[in-house]
Amino acid sequence: MLLDIVTKMAPDDYVGFTFFIGYMAMAAASVFFFFERGSVDAKWKLSLLVSALITGIAAVHYGYMRDYWGATGDSPTFFRYVDWILTVPLMCIEFYLLTKLAGAKKSLLWKLILASTWMLVCGYIGEAFTDGSTGHSVQWGVLSTIGYLYIAYTVWFGEVAQLAENSNSDVIKKGVRALAWFVLVGWAIYPIGYMCMEGGWLSSVMAPENVDVWYNLADAINKIGFGLVVYGIAISESKSNK
Repeated sequence: MLLDIVTKMAPDDYVGFTFFIGYMAMAAASVFFFFERGSVDAKWKLSLLVSALITGIAAVHYGYMRDYWGATGDSPTFFRYVDWILTVPLMCIEFYLLTKLAGAKKSLLWKLILASTWMLVCGYIGEAFTDGSTGHSVQWGVLSTIGYLYIAYTVWFGEVAQLAENSNSDVIKKGVRALAWFVLVGWAIYPIGYMCMEGGWLSSVMAPENVDVWYNLADAINKIGFGLVVYGIAISESKSNK
């Protein structure tokens, strides 16, 4: 199946190309994070395992999305949101794991998971069930943004930021701030793609059929980059304890 899709892929099929590259990059990152668990202290192994799961789950879904695109030429909205509903809460869990040693409670974990799930469910309703009207996409886009703003506030100014500040670790402070930048800037790419769908405010800026290129690049940068920041924290903290 894969050979058929690659063979049939047109030279200018940038969407198909980014699905293929995204699949390979996520799979490679997952292997890297999993095997690097042996290089860090025990307290950081779970963080790296979560990083491996994030990119591993994404690689599996990118395999499905690549095949779906190759067979139909349609945007794999359903598969993409199944990927996100699993991986985005896991990315939020990383914040909890990084600040757990500073006193983070499980209530923080569940608040981040619920906020990310709310954000994605509302986004899916707005994108998958659109009738082409701006009103529908705006209504559900606003509801989705509430979840996003809660997460952004929590990691920049709220509980996560305060725990990182009290961690007595410059590495964790800088690492959490780096991840917060991913949330603020990296995750902001997705609402832009959302507004480019049919009936969206930016649909005249980017053709809806090309939005998947935008999403694919954002996924690779955010998920792999997120994991690399966590890996950097784990390695630095492990070396400082030797």
